[in-house]
Amino acid sequence: MVSTESERRVAARFATFDQDGNGYIDRADFSSAAKTLLTEFGTTARCDKGQALYNGAEAFWQGMAGIADRDGDQRITRDEFVHGAVKRLRDNPDRFAEIARPFLQAALAVADADADGAATVQETARVLRCLGIAGDAADSVAAALDGDRDGRVTESEVVTAFARYFTVPE
Repeated sequence: MVSTESERRVAARFATFDQDGNGYIDRADFSSAAKTLLTEFGTTARCDKGQALYNGAEAFWQGMAGIADRDGDQRITRDEFVHGAVKRLRDNPDRFAEIARPFLQAALAVADADADGAATVQETARVLRCLGIAGDAADSVAAALDGDRDGRVTESEVVTAFARYFTVPE
């Protein structure tokens, strides 16, 4: 049971990872997210970007499981997410950023149509929608990720914001 308001807010973020809504996070959720992104951007799984995305998804899953899967059953329950991962990661958000970085970097590369090393705010919003963020919220979040307001979202902007969102409940 989630006991504090802070933990309730963090627990609500669990659904972002539980892509299929079955009540736990597992490897299939990360693979599903990768597949959805590749489909959205018309990228094949066998190309370099597709392989990087699947490899990033697997690395993200392994890192998350290593932190949160307390019983070793290869799935993370909501309770494990709140009490295992989040409590540890709140103390060290940089660790979460490093776990997420390969996936986020590859996701931005898939979205980056002109291959200049940054996705547009619109491309970033499309990525966020693929990951389960609703339309208007995805647009707002993508715009907020563009810290220097140049219309582009870089890896450092997205990784920092992603880590903060999942590790800082306020």
